[in-house]
Amino acid sequence: MNEILKYKELEIYFQNADHVDVKTIESDVDLRRFISGMLSYYPWWMVSLYGIREILARILGLVRHEKPETLPSIKPEDLSYTPGENASFFIVRDAKEEMYWVSETPEDRHLTAFLGVTAEKLNHKRTRYHVFTSVKYLHWTGPVYFNLIRPFHHMVVWCMMKAGK
Repeated sequence: MNEILKYKELEIYFQNADHVDVKTIESDVDLRRFISGMLSYYPWWMVSLYGIREILARILGLVRHEKPETLPSIKPEDLSYTPGENASFFIVRDAKEEMYWVSETPEDRHLTAFLGVTAEKLNHKRTRYHVFTSVKYLHWTGPVYFNLIRPFHHMVVWCMMKAGK
């Protein structure tokens, strides 16, 4: 977490958070390529998880997001670093080339979630990426929903990181 918070401007994403997790992985690719690989990872089983989310959305009265059948592969040069623009189903919130990239999930009434990546350069070829998730509950359904999906969340993020590597 210290490596992430060396960027003081990222502190806002952790204020009043109800859940924070950080996962770390090393790679030989640059930040754009790493994030593009993460966001382009979309195996069949992730599509199935959206089906489960639809069931939970109905039961808990959550905003029903359209279930994507496929997501476009994002090329590193097409990855947005502009706040407010979309990157896959995320919305870019803040980014600096080769330093960090932060996004937010689409607006919902039960929780707000941020996904971010910071780059810690180890040497001229190797980078350690710190991938964080920060969640703030907005309604009683937030912790219910997140605790139901939490095991899948960890698995999805880890698999996305490996795909970005």
